[in-house]
Amino acid sequence: QVQLVESGGNLVQPGGSLRLSCAASGFPFSTTAMRWYRQAPGKERELVATIGTYGGGTNYADSVKGRFTISRDNARNMVYLQMNSLKIEDTAIYYCYTKTSDFRVYWGQGTQVTVSS
Repeated sequence: QVQLVESGGNLVQPGGSLRLSCAASGFPFSTTAMRWYRQAPGKERELVATIGTYGGGTNYADSVKGRFTISRDNARNMVYLQMNSLKIEDTAIYYCYTKTSDFRVYWGQGTQVTVSS
């Protein structure tokens, strides 16, 4: 079955960096686009970054452009989110997401990122 397992969330000071990881299994990873979403307390879940198949075609929310980088390792079935220059407003639960070729949607369990001094 499809599984997405995030890791790497932590407490970090403003201006710091974190790298989130998502381990994927149960579907043809290299031919499936991947996304990172986040949800802050009291807010709707928002799309943060998208990466196309074989690493091509990345897109970012305006709020993270120039600070976050999404990447993938198709040999390891991993997708990453490198987050630099973190701000307090980046505090959220971050989720890995995919939609498979049969149009089913899958979410990971989420990993907590807290930016605080």
